Amino acid sequence: MTATEWIILIVVLGSMLGGVFMLKNRAHKLDVSGEKMERIRKRKAELEEQERRENEETEKEQ
Repeated sequence: MTATEWIILIVVLGSMLGGVFMLKNRAHKLDVSGEKMERIRKRKAELEEQERRENEETEKEQ
């Protein structure tokens, strides 16, 4: 490999590693209060129940 190819390879690998490390540093845990988490769980349960009813109706029609 020529020197130019080595330089390009090093720059590309450095860019990829730099991007991964930037993503790692920016990632953070979401701080959700207990009350908000409870609302999320309740809404999820409601949506799952609605989806289950819709699936049952679709199966009855077929």
